[in-house]
Amino acid sequence: MNTPMHGLLAALDLTDTGARTNEDIFTGPSQWMPLGRVFGGQVLAQSLIAAMRTVADDRSVHSMHGYFLRPGDVNHPITFSVDRIHDGRSFSTRRTQAYQNGLPILSAIASFQDEDEGLEHHVEMPTDIPDPESLPSAAESLALVDHSIARYWANERPFDIRHVPSPIYLTVDGEHTSRQAVWMKTFDPLPDDPNLHRAALAYASDYSIIEPIMRKHGVAWATRGLKAASLDHAMWWHRFGRADEWVLFVQDSPSAQSGRGLSTGSIFSRDGALLATVAQEAMLRVPTNAD
Repeated sequence: MNTPMHGLLAALDLTDTGARTNEDIFTGPSQWMPLGRVFGGQVLAQSLIAAMRTVADDRSVHSMHGYFLRPGDVNHPITFSVDRIHDGRSFSTRRTQAYQNGLPILSAIASFQDEDEGLEHHVEMPTDIPDPESLPSAAESLALVDHSIARYWANERPFDIRHVPSPIYLTVDGEHTSRQAVWMKTFDPLPDDPNLHRAALAYASDYSIIEPIMRKHGVAWATRGLKAASLDHAMWWHRFGRADEWVLFVQDSPSAQSGRGLSTGSIFSRDGALLATVAQEAMLRVPTNAD
């Protein structure tokens, strides 16, 4: 049975082609999307998996910075080339380029570190967030909407996503604020591979990160004529957490201008540990007569 979880696992199971130049070469499939463009979180996670395949097992990713260069086409697979830039005593650095039809669609650099001891602190998770079980799922929020994108968001994503205070799929209800939170986890259990969970968090971090910009200006996803595209994406992994258990993604937008908006976010485990920090700038264009 081809479930959304099977699709996620298949996308992250890259093929080592055996080809070598001065770089390592992998290939991966593109997941279907209603508008025909590859989901940014998918190519981010695949690029990360490709880099992980070239790093010693005792080194874990701690940061990744990527630029989206071109929209990907869901009808074609993606080729990933990994440049082993540096291997030091504690850190390894890799650059991954994702290609379709010979052109780069994403360029990313990631850094890996072996286990080490040092100073430790983290910001506290908000205490006024309702439990995910008390919030509606995407399927419940979109149950009455007969549209290909709504059906995809409701039933075909591998992650269960629940918004605080409410989703902005169709309307922006309540205060127009630049802050929101999202509970998320995969619908089904993932294998125990820690790298798979790190990549899955990267995948899911792209779902809703630009929504605080939209919420601030009362712009829902259903706004007629809305054009949105991720420009870049940065992520720092602080502590290990499972992507198949509820995590809280607290998001804020400090600025929007010139057709671009910036959002930042903190991902917490349910028991309050800060797992990761995310930042993304996106292009957002809203018609002046949007309704």
